[in-house]
Amino acid sequence: MDQRHPRCHRHHLKNYALPSIRARAAAFLPRDARALRNYFAIRFPPTQTLLVTSPLALVFYEDLMPGTQLVNRLQDLKYRVLAVSDLTQLTAHAAETGTMFILADLASKRGNVCETIAKLRADKATAHIPIIAFADEAEESLQAAARAAGATNVVTDAAILSHFQQFIAQALQVD
Repeated sequence: MDQRHPRCHRHHLKNYALPSIRARAAAFLPRDARALRNYFAIRFPPTQTLLVTSPLALVFYEDLMPGTQLVNRLQDLKYRVLAVSDLTQLTAHAAETGTMFILADLASKRGNVCETIAKLRADKATAHIPIIAFADEAEESLQAAARAAGATNVVTDAAILSHFQQFIAQALQVD
């Protein structure tokens, strides 16, 4: 095999090809670092928002067993998941983040989830967001209170884990 060929190729790149590429780039690009950074900066006008391709699900839970399983299943379904641990911040997060739907564990020691559901329904910015509430089978009073507060679907812990995709599809149906 001829050993001169790679050298000739390198010689051609070094002496002819690269200087012409550099000259073309220098004609179009700014010279100093600040101007170069500004040239390549991506800017969005204040009225234009960044397009996000995966929908956001807001999840409130205290019990780790169904909560983490729901988060993992949502991520498997290509949802972005925001787990909210503070019940008082649920309405603010829902209004600010463009949430697709909310999953809420009704059995909470930190506050009344049904009151929060009622606040979400009363607020014009969040009234359209579907809410899937879940609780233990023995908590029938909590389930009834969630329905009265305006939850889209109220299901048991066992049912939400076994029929997860169906509940999401049902909640996202447009009336």
